[in-house]
Amino acid sequence: MKTSHPLTRVVAAVAATSVLGLAPLVVAATPAHASGGDDDRVINTGSCSSGARWKLKVKTDDGRLEVEGEVDSNRAGQAWGWTLRHNGSVSARGTSTTTARSGSFEVERKIVNLAGTDRVVFRATYAGQTCVGVVNF
Repeated sequence: MKTSHPLTRVVAAVAATSVLGLAPLVVAATPAHASGGDDDRVINTGSCSSGARWKLKVKTDDGRLEVEGEVDSNRAGQAWGWTLRHNGSVSARGTSTTTARSGSFEVERKIVNLAGTDRVVFRATYAGQTCVGVVNF
């Protein structure tokens, strides 16, 4: 369990891409939310480069970190490539397809809770569109 107060944690988010040779697009995210106690949690959201939205949640769970990345494009059938990084190292990667009703997909993983601040980065791409979410927990 982290010893720092949830309000002192730094939370950052960026969405970046290079579409058709244009300069990278950087979008600020909405504020993160944190709660105290054993179930510390940070939720961060933002816009992707071409209209989709992303959400990244990190919380403690039995001494580990539970990470959930989500992309919502409102279009079913899109196969997004995604990568989950933890302190710079790839923890997981794969491809997920947006589902019929919501046009979204979710990726959930449990990772080790390292000493100090854990930097979690969720990146997803589809047809030139990029979503990048970052949480420092």
